[in-house]
Amino acid sequence: MQKTSEWLMSFNSSQRQQVQALIHERKKSFNKSVTVSFTGGKGGVGKTSIALKFAKELANQGYKTLLIDCDYNLSNTAIRLGLPLNNSNFYSLLTAQKSFEDCLHIEGNFHLLSACNGDLDLFESKLKLEELILDIIAGHEDDFDFILLDCPAGLSKEALILNAYCDQRIFVVTPDKASITDSYSLMKVLSTKFGVKENHLLVNMYLTSKQFQRVAVTISETVENFLGCRTNILGGLKRIEVEHSRFDNFFLANTESGFHKKFLQVVHRYSDDLSRSLGEFNSSSRNRLEQDVQTIS
Repeated sequence: MQKTSEWLMSFNSSQRQQVQALIHERKKSFNKSVTVSFTGGKGGVGKTSIALKFAKELANQGYKTLLIDCDYNLSNTAIRLGLPLNNSNFYSLLTAQKSFEDCLHIEGNFHLLSACNGDLDLFESKLKLEELILDIIAGHEDDFDFILLDCPAGLSKEALILNAYCDQRIFVVTPDKASITDSYSLMKVLSTKFGVKENHLLVNMYLTSKQFQRVAVTISETVENFLGCRTNILGGLKRIEVEHSRFDNFFLANTESGFHKKFLQVVHRYSDDLSRSLGEFNSSSRNRLEQDVQTIS
């Protein structure tokens, strides 16, 4: 709680050096859980579905994983899993009426803290919701291998705080120009205001390998040239042509489909990147970019 409060006070007082020091301290805590935000500048890019499947696959690999839905009053995680909506859990946690454990949906190693849907009490409250999330991370970082955040899109203060505080960020981007531009804007603010110099990139809903390469190279080279940031390319997921009513079941299914195998490649590539990060792996950014694009395509 004390670390979280100091972090927020530093943000509110614009003392950037203190903020960056606290972020750096958090990033060194790899003996505890690894925190990862799934983010992007634009909504509707498939971020929530990807965060859910990512969390489930990490859990299937034996990692105790917590996914927190940070879209506090427009929660979609429970909906995509076909779970009954229960606004009382999240709000009861906010107001200390229920314990953290009582508010979780648990399937083996997979743990989900879903949020609310149009809850008027939450809408009218003046609670600092981002502070609650940081307190959850601080209070349970010894209990999980991974803590994943499904962050709201955009440049809100809450989204910036959560993205900056996480050890790592996975940007979900589509070939849409608005998605690319808005994600770059988010990277720019995180770099300028919080000193975030490394992100992961997942290209979603692309149609051809050429389109994937164009998006990956455009974003990677732009953030390197103008922001001095490194982009780790995790790969891409092609647009799925499935009936809307069947989409969630198909997307989240653990099957032998080509899509599922491609998604597992993304998860394994992230695991490899994480291992290199823990081992203080270093290489030329341009050589790594060329290798990434050629290998994935």
